[in-house]
Amino acid sequence: MEELALHILDLVQNCAEAGASMVEITIIEDFSSNLLLIEIRDNGRGMSPEVLANVEDPFFTTRTTRHVGLGIPLLKAAAEQAGGSFVITSSPGKGTTVRAEFEHDNIDRAPLGSVCDTVVALLAVHPRLDLVYTHSVNGTEFVLDGREIREICGEDLNHPKIIQWLKSYIAEQEKQLGGDQ
Repeated sequence: MEELALHILDLVQNCAEAGASMVEITIIEDFSSNLLLIEIRDNGRGMSPEVLANVEDPFFTTRTTRHVGLGIPLLKAAAEQAGGSFVITSSPGKGTTVRAEFEHDNIDRAPLGSVCDTVVALLAVHPRLDLVYTHSVNGTEFVLDGREIREICGEDLNHPKIIQWLKSYIAEQEKQLGGDQ
């Protein structure tokens, strides 16, 4: 995948398919420590130790519609290629956490890409998913809580005017952060 935002999209799709009702997306950019961190945490059904032991294998999947599961192995490879690390933890009935760290200025690091478009698409496609997106750049933080958006806008988050407003709002907040867009 050319942009890290596409990995986020893939991971949150996995969360939704695992029955998660709550997903937290956290992005931390810290230029002084040369860090880009992406963490996805859910409260889905989690994975057994056997599944967790195999999840980084590109030829392993629990899906019946595909025969390979490339999302997690590709994100792990992207993090390691950019001087970072990758950790996935999971417990049955408690959820899963995926944490990918990158050297922020590493020439091999993929661009973050449009997390704005990713978050808006996820809110529109999974309107009942409690999605919390946090983006921090050098200590300045922006938080978007899908539950608050539903309180204000109602359940129909895929309405074109709501999507347009969300895109504009998130893009403006990310621009003010000044991170890797």
